[in-house]
Amino acid sequence: MNLIGTKWKPLILFHLLGGDLRSGILQNKIPGISNKMFTQTVRQLEKDGLIFRKVFPVVPPKVEYRLSNRGKSLESILRLMDKWGFEDCQN
Repeated sequence: MNLIGTKWKPLILFHLLGGDLRSGILQNKIPGISNKMFTQTVRQLEKDGLIFRKVFPVVPPKVEYRLSNRGKSLESILRLMDKWGFEDCQN
């Protein structure tokens, strides 16, 4: 639970299941997350080995995030949580 037990971590990981995403696009997919919280969360996920961060040497800076193998191993859990949330909203 220490790895994914916050409000934002599962959302970031879930959105990365579809593939690599640029920083701004990933952040836009998560309504309500501040720049500061987004940065803190992706840094923690990277530190924990769940995502990789790739910086492209261009101006303006381009950063992409992707799941590591460790992060991909959470796919079934994340999809079940999504399914449960969807079904719970229907009731």
